[in-house]
Amino acid sequence: MHLSGPLSGRWTAYLGLISTLSGVITPAVAVKEHDFKKCAQSGFCSRNRALADHVLSTNSWSSPYSILPESGSFKDGQYQAVVLKTINDNGDTVRLPLTVSFLESGTARVTIDEEKRQKGEIELRHDSKARKERYNEAEKWVIVGGLTLDKEAKVDFEDKSQLTVKYGPTSNFEAVIKFAPFGIDFKRDGVSQIKFNDQGLLNVEHWRPKIEKPAVENKDTSEGEQNQEDKEEEKKEEEEEPKGEDESTWWDESFGSNTDSKPRGPESVGLDITFSGFEHVYGIPSHTGPLSLKTTRGGDGSYSEPYRLYNADVFEYILDSPMTLYGSIPFMQAHRKGSSVGVFWLNAAETWVDITKGKDSKNPLSLGIGSKTSTHTHWFSESGLLDVFVFLGPTPKDLTAKYGELTGTTTMPQEFALGYHQCRWNYVSDEDVKDVDRKMDKFKMPYDVIWLDIEYTDDKKYFTWDEHSFRDPIGMGKQLESHGRQLVTIIDPHIKNTDNYPVVAELKSKDLAVKNKDGNIFEGWCWPGSSHWIDAFKPAAREWWATLFKYASFKGSMENTWIWNDMNEPSVFNGPETTMPKDNLHDGNWEHRDVHNLNGMTFHNATHHALKTRKPGELRRPFVLTRAFFAGSQRIGAMWTGDNTAEWGHLKESVPMILSQNIAGFPFSGADVGGFFGNPDKQLLTRWYQAGAFYPFFRGHAHIDARRREPYLMGEPYNTIIAGALRLRYSLLPSWYTAFHQAHVDGTPIVKPLYYTHPDEEAGFPIDNQFFVGNTGLLVKPVTEENKETQDIFIPDNEVYYDYFTYNVVASGKAGKTVTVAAPLEKLPLLMRGGHIFPRRDIPRRSSQLQKWDDYTLVLTIPKDGKHAEGELYVDDGDSYDFEQGQYINRRFVYDGAAKTITSVDKEGRDTKSVKQGEWLKKYNGVRVDKIVVVGAEEKVWGKKTEVDVVDESGKGAWKAKVEFTPADKAAGRASFAVIKRVGASIGSDWKVEL
Repeated sequence: MHLSGPLSGRWTAYLGLISTLSGVITPAVAVKEHDFKKCAQSGFCSRNRALADHVLSTNSWSSPYSILPESGSFKDGQYQAVVLKTINDNGDTVRLPLTVSFLESGTARVTIDEEKRQKGEIELRHDSKARKERYNEAEKWVIVGGLTLDKEAKVDFEDKSQLTVKYGPTSNFEAVIKFAPFGIDFKRDGVSQIKFNDQGLLNVEHWRPKIEKPAVENKDTSEGEQNQEDKEEEKKEEEEEPKGEDESTWWDESFGSNTDSKPRGPESVGLDITFSGFEHVYGIPSHTGPLSLKTTRGGDGSYSEPYRLYNADVFEYILDSPMTLYGSIPFMQAHRKGSSVGVFWLNAAETWVDITKGKDSKNPLSLGIGSKTSTHTHWFSESGLLDVFVFLGPTPKDLTAKYGELTGTTTMPQEFALGYHQCRWNYVSDEDVKDVDRKMDKFKMPYDVIWLDIEYTDDKKYFTWDEHSFRDPIGMGKQLESHGRQLVTIIDPHIKNTDNYPVVAELKSKDLAVKNKDGNIFEGWCWPGSSHWIDAFKPAAREWWATLFKYASFKGSMENTWIWNDMNEPSVFNGPETTMPKDNLHDGNWEHRDVHNLNGMTFHNATHHALKTRKPGELRRPFVLTRAFFAGSQRIGAMWTGDNTAEWGHLKESVPMILSQNIAGFPFSGADVGGFFGNPDKQLLTRWYQAGAFYPFFRGHAHIDARRREPYLMGEPYNTIIAGALRLRYSLLPSWYTAFHQAHVDGTPIVKPLYYTHPDEEAGFPIDNQFFVGNTGLLVKPVTEENKETQDIFIPDNEVYYDYFTYNVVASGKAGKTVTVAAPLEKLPLLMRGGHIFPRRDIPRRSSQLQKWDDYTLVLTIPKDGKHAEGELYVDDGDSYDFEQGQYINRRFVYDGAAKTITSVDKEGRDTKSVKQGEWLKKYNGVRVDKIVVVGAEEKVWGKKTEVDVVDESGKGAWKAKVEFTPADKAAGRASFAVIKRVGASIGSDWKVEL
């Protein structure tokens, strides 16, 4: 959230005040791209890029890193050795402990440390209190499983030059570890997939003392200038003097008005990682730009800057850029037909990634004929360990599953969180909130959550209410609660530094705040003005934070109050790049530079923990939205793409951004519908609601200076169209919840790009403007261009596709075909792939909680060959953790064309009768299948049917259900369809429909 554009008078005065007080504040209205570093302005980035330039421009380069062979040992799935870095012509070396771990899952892990720092045998400058080691605690925050060593892994070959280890579930993976120069070739089935240090760009900046150079003596001349002879002599001496390394950013580094003291000196780690034979790489969110990542070394269609991973408050961000945004997940996947592989770079410091591509050919005379493209990536982080996990696939699903095993899968959300969220900065009073609530009902627009931005507080003091505007927050909460709705309030990590505010007094007295480089409490500026920041790395701080959310402490909050964590990169208005100085100190005296990208996740985690403990015995799933995130944040809550703008380009970019989040393991993601900044016209806002209905996280939001744009204010025909998009979302909530459960179980994306669903259809690999929803077979391509009334949809297979709304057959036959569908403003392009069964609810309700006991409709799309279709439904109470004790329904629906049956069985093969039913599960026995819609029903099977037999497989009998058949309309292109009415089977039971 940031200021922009014409400001209200109170905000203009406010920013003027704090600018006057601080003298160094850069107001958000002035934030531009130049307020954030480019690679040339980052010392370690420019050094690593310069190394790459030098290495790749010479044929004589040999990497100075080699394994000391006699140091190596292999035991129980782990290889340990010492890598020697030769640092000068005298042959002096630095010892770098190496560990290569082979895990039971088939994942490999490569870690390089630095012995001198590891042992604390270095000297810090400026009497710094910072830790001497390289940061080694990222694993504690990020990794939750999957680290069991593969004791079946074995050395397959070893000589004086290399070692080969066979590993993996079927021992078809191998790592060829080359000793000199050091490098690793990861293979699957004997074919190279990923190579480390193949280009020789490994770089571990070792500790060295700063040697003060003597000051240059100024020569005095009568005219104040050196004579020409002196100048020429000095120039000659300068040219003859060995240049050495550029130390200009080793010991301190300035950007703007801020200087980083860098007490440990240069300490970056870098490595080139080659994806052999892979042209497409994906992941490393969050950035704008295409899903298939661009190259970064200039040229047509390429970036000239590396992708940057450094969580920052970048408001009104630019499009199609590798510039850093609010969150970072350093997980990259490479894909080609027949193979998917990936790497996870476990480092929480500022990180940059360069990408280049090149043709590989064994025959130098082939001129590229028959050669394959490889993608070369170059990763470098400012500090910490070199710690990389390697995934050898072979499928996209394997990658997300193995990554999920390591870092955790998406949290199982409360059901309300999948509904529509209505937000703006700011609703001005509790009466304003209640009025919006009433009008959403009046205009028949379903929603679940209304949000409050910072203006609800008393003068930006969190855990308080403005007593003039929000006089009765309990009354407000109760009105929402009366029809199943929720309230979200914003609480950020900056705590107002002011008198008579118990929260900041306790933060100080309990010593729970982030410290500056001198070990004193850090003071910076954010929305409240002078502020301090909770250090959520500190266990005591997290426990204290939890006490603030108790209902008795946060007065006015209720059981339907949830939390939004914003500004947690952290955003510091007068800090370098609008964030915290890198030499600040966190728990354990780790520098902020070491943990920056983790910071937002630790705060998000503290709030999540707080909501789970705010009342004894209240075991409910929390809802906490975050702006900043890192690998592992998916275990905690949802994210959104930050402060976007009401422009068509931002709507268009939102789709690949959300797809990138999904494949990178954080699928509970969305973008501000309508754009945060600016005023969308009615067409743009309408199209954005249609797209937003297919974001996993669906929220409308607006800036304080934007015109009011609640969806009911648009007038006709826009109100009706937007209401239709909202109702479409709510009717499909059972399918969304099922997709979330699958993501929770195994890390599967909730919305899936074509390369993920059709990994052998090469034409689909770069496509990022259409996607499938879960396992439903629903294919969506939102309209993201102005005045467009048709949409071209790529069909990735030979299956039949039906229009969701009309049942028209839009494709049947050839894979790789593009079809054009009508897309007037009132119509979202939404297709159903043949061969699927998906659940929905057809009775319009005002919120998800009011439809939780409604019966289901199943939609069955007959496949092209008429033989087989299947789908699934997962449902639980949508609120508690009782699902972990078996209190859930998980069904698999199967259509068998040969047997002419539709069946429902437990997806996991459980004996559901043995599950002791709690209160919710008992009540859910009364929820039924209302009807089954069969799209593409064959006339020879269905044409003369008026009823079918329904059999309850649990022994509760059989009965008839009526059938209505509608023949195909060949002129209109509509498929035939049938509706089995009032099926009556319990949704949680085994049953069969006999045709």
